[in-house]
Amino acid sequence: MTVDRPEPGMVRVAVSDFSHALPEPCTPKDDAEGGRGLTLVAGLAAKWGTKKEPWGKIVWAELEGRR
Repeated sequence: MTVDRPEPGMVRVAVSDFSHALPEPCTPKDDAEGGRGLTLVAGLAAKWGTKKEPWGKIVWAELEGRR
């Protein structure tokens, strides 16, 4: 996991793993224990995305602070 400040008022968080499968937002059932992560990220982040790497992938999100 990395945390950077690319500019004032913004934080960029990135996580990586060795899987080549890219995450996809889904709509879980009400009683499901998982499946909400990307929905939460998309709701909180100004931008988010994925980057394929030869060894796996990186998922990142940019969060803006209040000014």
